[in-house]
Amino acid sequence: MKSRTLTCITAALTLALSPTIFAFAGVTLLQLSGDPFTNSTSQHRTEVEPDTFAFGSTVVSAFQVGRFFDGGASDIGFATSTNGGKSFTSGFLPGATPFSTPAGIYARVSDASVAYDAKGGVWLISFLGLFPNGNTREVDVLVSRSTDWGLTWSNPVVVNADGDSKDKNWTVCDNTASSPFYGNCYTEFDDSKLVDQIEMSTSTDGGQTWGTAQPTADHAHGIGGQPLVQPNGTVIVPIVGFTGRKFLILSFISTNGGARWSKPVEVTAVAFHAPAGSIRAVIPFPSAEIDASGQVYVVWSDCRFEPGCTASDLVLSTSTDGINWSALTRIPLDSVDSGVDHFIPGLAVDNSTADGTAHLVLTF
Repeated sequence: MKSRTLTCITAALTLALSPTIFAFAGVTLLQLSGDPFTNSTSQHRTEVEPDTFAFGSTVVSAFQVGRFFDGGASDIGFATSTNGGKSFTSGFLPGATPFSTPAGIYARVSDASVAYDAKGGVWLISFLGLFPNGNTREVDVLVSRSTDWGLTWSNPVVVNADGDSKDKNWTVCDNTASSPFYGNCYTEFDDSKLVDQIEMSTSTDGGQTWGTAQPTADHAHGIGGQPLVQPNGTVIVPIVGFTGRKFLILSFISTNGGARWSKPVEVTAVAFHAPAGSIRAVIPFPSAEIDASGQVYVVWSDCRFEPGCTASDLVLSTSTDGINWSALTRIPLDSVDSGVDHFIPGLAVDNSTADGTAHLVLTF
């Protein structure tokens, strides 16, 4: 499920958000793509779970198309603008599923995210390939590459296909020319067979090949990480962790180009409230972004500010090093005790802005 609400925020230096520094924005909707598939195993006229990345005037969005009733989709769709969003070209990734053109070996696909490698001039769509050649125990991590600014895409390239079931992949690239690891791309995912062990894979050639999966220093467990790269090349990965029945927000880093990954630090335990209506929001996945200075912003759903924890707010924490994190700030979208649930945040940060004047946009 993706939201229909858009909030614009200018970060205050103290990060003490108040109603005077954010505003709801009216949004004009433009349909970018449509589900053309007809297989009976999917619910059609569906395109869900988009991720979007912009670099210069190019904007690329990727999303599931033809969502299966029990998870995954008929294909991954894309919509690309090369003029700052004035117009879009859309299509579907080749070589992935039986419904793709040409057809691929995966029964279904899921979890698209978008990245750009400025050094190589390559756009990447990261996604999961489910059940290759009918093996229902295997889910692989894949990328498709584009060298023409997102207008056409390659057949899938394997990031990780070791026979286990992977989940919740996310890819980012180091786009700072002065970074010692300029051009590295990093993909996070978890291994379900190893009880959601966190794993990272690194590419140094624009996503053509990927290194062996690396765990954190303590083989930590988690799901839904979003790697971010600071201007100095440090990679910071906020992620949901588990302790018994409690969710945690964790963060781990690499300072050596992905050769090794630190033991995660605990940002905070999550006060979790499942939204009403049996909505599929049963894990407080964080949404994370970074500004021009390298400050990282993480938003997730949390009920600690509500009496009796009867509804969820969106909360924010920030860090300049991935190790030390600010105290939580409640984003005041509605009044305390309003009973309104806020969940599934999607955060964007204008990476030409920084610190106290950083521009943030939030969907939920």
